[in-house]
Amino acid sequence: MLEALGDWRRTHTCGGLGKADAGSEAVLMGWVQRVRDHGGVLFVDLRDRYGVTQVVFRPETAPEAMLEKARALRSEFVVAVRGLVGERPADMVNRQLATGEIEVSAGDLRILNSAQTPPFAVEDETDAAEDLRLEYRYLDLRRPSLQRILALRHRMALETRLFLAGKGFLEIETPMMVKPTPEGARDYIVPARLHPGKFYALPQSPQLYKQLLMVCGFDRYFQLARCMRDEDQRADRQPEFTQIDLEMSFTTEDEIFGLMEGLMAHLVREASGVEIPRPFPRLRYDEAMDRYGSDKPDVRFDLEIRDVSAVAATTDFGIFREAVGSGGVVRCIVAPGCAEWSRQTVDGIEETAKRYGAKGLARAKLTARGFETGVGKFLEPAREAVVAATGAKEGDLLLFVADRKDVARKALGAVRLAVGHALYKPDRFDYRLLWVREFPLFERDEEHGRWAPAHHMFTMPLEEDLPFLESAPGRVRAQLYDLVLSGVELGSGSIRIHRRDIQERVMRVVGMSAEEAEKKFGFLLKAFQFGAPPHGGIALGFDRIIMLFAGSDSIRDTMAFPKTARAASLMDGCPAEVPEDDLRELHVRITP
Repeated sequence: MLEALGDWRRTHTCGGLGKADAGSEAVLMGWVQRVRDHGGVLFVDLRDRYGVTQVVFRPETAPEAMLEKARALRSEFVVAVRGLVGERPADMVNRQLATGEIEVSAGDLRILNSAQTPPFAVEDETDAAEDLRLEYRYLDLRRPSLQRILALRHRMALETRLFLAGKGFLEIETPMMVKPTPEGARDYIVPARLHPGKFYALPQSPQLYKQLLMVCGFDRYFQLARCMRDEDQRADRQPEFTQIDLEMSFTTEDEIFGLMEGLMAHLVREASGVEIPRPFPRLRYDEAMDRYGSDKPDVRFDLEIRDVSAVAATTDFGIFREAVGSGGVVRCIVAPGCAEWSRQTVDGIEETAKRYGAKGLARAKLTARGFETGVGKFLEPAREAVVAATGAKEGDLLLFVADRKDVARKALGAVRLAVGHALYKPDRFDYRLLWVREFPLFERDEEHGRWAPAHHMFTMPLEEDLPFLESAPGRVRAQLYDLVLSGVELGSGSIRIHRRDIQERVMRVVGMSAEEAEKKFGFLLKAFQFGAPPHGGIALGFDRIIMLFAGSDSIRDTMAFPKTARAASLMDGCPAEVPEDDLRELHVRITP
């Protein structure tokens, strides 16, 4: 029979009692984790988000009616217990629990609610499929591991606000219903009932509004901004997510770098007690791609890509000679001490290279007798030159890609990660932060035969590259930078365009007519004519930061109610159909 809480009040949480409380009375409330019957003595582990306390029901001290209720308890029942706190016998202390030195001898019990048998165990270790856990997310979130992650998220949000407020930033909210504008991903759109045939968009980012706040004179803005993007999902993506979004007037890259390094050092310290070195290393985009094959390099290990085009062109291996002769490159990764890796292992790595565009992965091992296997016989005549170019030593395995530069970069970047993670098994809590800067402003959209923004069109070109905007867009570099943590892009930022003439030039390069620019961005261009200050900023993926700090592999673990990879909520059946009458009022018709 279920009972009311009545006049009972919780005196302690299930993680709050210790030896100092022995001899006192406590009232605990929470969920039943498990029940164990030891010859008539019942042990109940009672859980809340603060911890677990062992409650004991002893036949010699508990009334029979209370014992009868206790025997009816099952996993996830909600109960209140009043009892005396006592020290556990020395041989029964549980060092794995914060409350492991005490137990509560029950004097009274109230069953506040019963529970059906859960579809999976509400414990950290579960083999339940993710879809099942998302369907029963209210049970999944009772697991201590996820509760710890959401508590970490709360602390990091608070610390972010305190840090930035201490640097003179104002937290200002920007609209959640905005004008649809092209920003890279698809917009989620909202029909405007009062304006038939017109739509709001949910913000992909506060980009334009934070720039306008700089025009307004709020020289230091931030918010923990909610953003929505209708794009294909991955483990580290969600259709709705949170950014640490900020903007500064009269600023430089160096100033933004210093501010963000201070913020990240503060968050890492608060999350894990670790002091990270500053300043963070800085790499130009081309340097990062050449050395690591990635614009978000994982530098927890020192494996680097080597360019061996010059010596490869002198060998008798036709594929190498043809690649270099046609304007391509030959590049190499040296896997130290891996000469004895099996062919099956190396074939698996070759498949990784092929997924990133390489036609194959040439290989050779360096032994006491010289280069062997694969392309070894072609390299042997140039052994000294190859060793000088690669730094290879006896016992090493050399892996080559011969192709266009962009293909060789990306393919060997993937190979580098496969080899590095197999060899070094990097610690996920080894926080290696760095900046990648001077990205290309434009990239070629081969499908449509035009230039497109590599990131977005509001980034200021490097001053020395401004003359090439119209004549050679592909060589224009941007005042654009990414912050990278252990191979994960935490966020992007840039010095923004604050002049109408430069903004219009960039828009023309990407094929936007003056009429289209005015229609889509006229409000921003007009604002630039009224004394817009130079400004810049950055947006960090808050969910990704929490994922990495928590040691999780999925961004979904950092959100209370995430969506699946197909942007659906299995718990509440979202998205869902809308009644026809509501659609008619919104002037929306669904067509097959």
